[in-house]
Amino acid sequence: MFMHATQAVLHDDSLLVHFNIPSVLWPRLKVSWDRRRSQMITGRFDFSVSERGVKVYEYNADSASCRMETGKVQGRWAEHFGCDDGVCPGDGLFDGLIEAWQESGVDDVLHIMHDRDMEETYHARYMKSAIEAAGIPCKMIKGVAGLGWNAQGQVVDADGQPIRWVWKTWAWETALDQLRAECDEDDARRLAEINSGEGSPQPPRLVDVLLRRDVVVFEPLWTLIPSNKAILPILWSMFPKHPYSLDARFALDADFPVEAGYVVKPIAGRCGSNISIFDGQDALETETEGRLDRQAQVYQAFFGLPHLGGLNVQVCTFSVGGVYGGACVRIDPSLVITTDSDLLPLRVVEDAYLLRA
Repeated sequence: MFMHATQAVLHDDSLLVHFNIPSVLWPRLKVSWDRRRSQMITGRFDFSVSERGVKVYEYNADSASCRMETGKVQGRWAEHFGCDDGVCPGDGLFDGLIEAWQESGVDDVLHIMHDRDMEETYHARYMKSAIEAAGIPCKMIKGVAGLGWNAQGQVVDADGQPIRWVWKTWAWETALDQLRAECDEDDARRLAEINSGEGSPQPPRLVDVLLRRDVVVFEPLWTLIPSNKAILPILWSMFPKHPYSLDARFALDADFPVEAGYVVKPIAGRCGSNISIFDGQDALETETEGRLDRQAQVYQAFFGLPHLGGLNVQVCTFSVGGVYGGACVRIDPSLVITTDSDLLPLRVVEDAYLLRA
């Protein structure tokens, strides 16, 4: 469903305008979709799963986290405490990542680019182990330290190795923010400079790496679309009243069902930042802070997480190479799951076992 919605957006500029992506990048987005539609490694869906049904909140197709916790930590955690009920839903994640990288087409050193945040560091190390298990040599780059230009105008690492293949923990939106700061909506000059290596006396920045035509980045540029919350109203308009989706709009229309409350989300939000939840009388129930308060917003019908043992529990599932790859849970006493929310080990048991419990 998200892929169908992405297809619709990239074939209709009146929809694409909702995503606040510089128009100079629109042709690149469409080429990325046409040429690299099946070249995703992994993404993550966030769900509410309870006796009331299954609802998807969003699809993190770009720079999703929690892979190491899903594929490694939760299984070892259960083993340490002697829990052998059912199976660990992350058992196949690592093997799935290996297979996806083996089919990725990478034929040279792959550079892993990550921020200086501790969580991103161990996340990058976990992915590095899967990449190397797939037979691909890789190098890690923290921040953009040590990057430079060679005589051919290529971006090179601290050892002079040209950067041709990249997997990143950085969000594409971070690179876009740098481009927005320098490039008018209809001005392609800065983008042309990025791709020529000319006019760049300063060391390369993130945008200079990720938007170069001679650099192949995972996840592809088109994943900006399904990761952006502006996809949610389009998803609902294409699949109205689908049992797995939630009513979402670009505005609080007269027919929007506010009786159960609604959630206001920034279109390019991350980690639960700047989310507001209102009840059926338009009273604010809770909100999170962040730096995204000036972004355009979408409105999504409220469908609360199941409340278990004093905690709200969200199920996160990973797609790897286009198919299901594993699952974990995020928990928090508040209504909004954020980057600081905890993760507990999840087990999957047969229905018959659950009914006996």
